[in-house]
Amino acid sequence: MFTGIVEERGIVHRGGPGLEVASRTVAADSGPGASVAVNGACLTVVDRTPEADALVLRFDVSSETLSRTTLGSLREGAQVNLERPVTLLTRLGGHLVQGHVDGVGRAVSFERTGTGATVVIDAPQRLARYMVEKGSVAVDGVSLTVATVRGQRFEVALVPFTLEATTLGGICPRDRVNLEADLMAKYVESLMRRAE
Repeated sequence: MFTGIVEERGIVHRGGPGLEVASRTVAADSGPGASVAVNGACLTVVDRTPEADALVLRFDVSSETLSRTTLGSLREGAQVNLERPVTLLTRLGGHLVQGHVDGVGRAVSFERTGTGATVVIDAPQRLARYMVEKGSVAVDGVSLTVATVRGQRFEVALVPFTLEATTLGGICPRDRVNLEADLMAKYVESLMRRAE
């Protein structure tokens, strides 16, 4: 379980099923067997090796994960959002994020607004029903509040800290992003279906 509060941006050293990511903060206590959210997808560390001034985490990424997330398109040098799992002693600053990517959306627009920015994202139809105004969504692992919803598109506002601390500061129209819908919304829908 995660919070969607990104701890650092890692640098991809190798993409594909043997994903390798250089990290300074998250890798410090993330040895083999540890869970780490990489752009919102929960992965298990299989190896950690020192390199220059960082540690390189290696993950075995299944073909299922590569096909259902944006992780399959990562190339050397790309930046990724990293977060360690929440502990019972951690404040829940974002919202409950499982690290189970529900689908891939596409950025429609990115507009600077003063010191922040707004991003409009086109969600897959099956996920659009979970997007509600002032509800939560994880975009590439970043906990965000939905500002507006229009059909399959939703808008989020990015504050200066988010622009600086996450990969979302460099998002461009047509970029693909991992989406995880709010866990509570999915449970409510499931309970309502059973009650019918």
